[in-house]
Amino acid sequence: MNKMRTKQLKALDRLLTIMDELREGCPWDKKQTFQSLRHLTIEETYELSEALLEEDLDGIKKELGDVLLHIIFYAKIGSEKNAFDIGDVAHSITEKLIQRHPHIYGDVTVKDEEDVKRNWEQLKLKEGNKSVLSGVPKSLPSLVMASRMQDKAAGIGFDWDSIAGVKEKIKEELQELEYEVTLDNKEKIEAELGDVFFSLVNYARFLGVNPDDALSSSNNRFRTRFMTMESVAASQQMSLNDLTPDQWELLWQTAKKSVG
Repeated sequence: MNKMRTKQLKALDRLLTIMDELREGCPWDKKQTFQSLRHLTIEETYELSEALLEEDLDGIKKELGDVLLHIIFYAKIGSEKNAFDIGDVAHSITEKLIQRHPHIYGDVTVKDEEDVKRNWEQLKLKEGNKSVLSGVPKSLPSLVMASRMQDKAAGIGFDWDSIAGVKEKIKEELQELEYEVTLDNKEKIEAELGDVFFSLVNYARFLGVNPDDALSSSNNRFRTRFMTMESVAASQQMSLNDLTPDQWELLWQTAKKSVG
């Protein structure tokens, strides 16, 4: 075993020991359950996502540690219930990786990444999943869910032949939306607007862009630019509530030049 692997295993063993000690001696850690930790795990995952988007390497290391702690915590609770422990967790994912990669651990031949994805979905169905989409959690944010469902459907062949068809679908959905807008049918407007978003997610997939990353980047740009506008307005003793459209546009262009 090389020195790096020995160092890694030693660090993991230390973390497991500390979890045992905290679970035994810390009043807060003693009280935690699967359910009490759940919302904290979601929060930590979003903090990791933010660090990843910002490519903050120190932040990624820190947030990965927080997520790893939660995995260790859940495994500890599982062991107390005589259900599973961290070894079972590691063994389970190891076996899954081996089974899902027959082109590495078996005699299957693949040509490219798309072949790997198709094999993955077919293997999941053979393992007992009733649907290709059954692995997409219903609790995912809507944008992420749309992207994952489209990926999985495309993985077994349910897809457009070319990006031209996707673009035409967007135009079609926009026309249907505008028609319902003219009728002021709120229920159908919501449905058609959802179809527009769904089609745009599909377009992003064909462009090779993650739609959630794209929207997150836009959100961050807007936040930075808007806060810059607020700062500029404050420095010029301008009341935001009293600004004209032209003044807002001037502030917006100033912010864009200032922060990008």
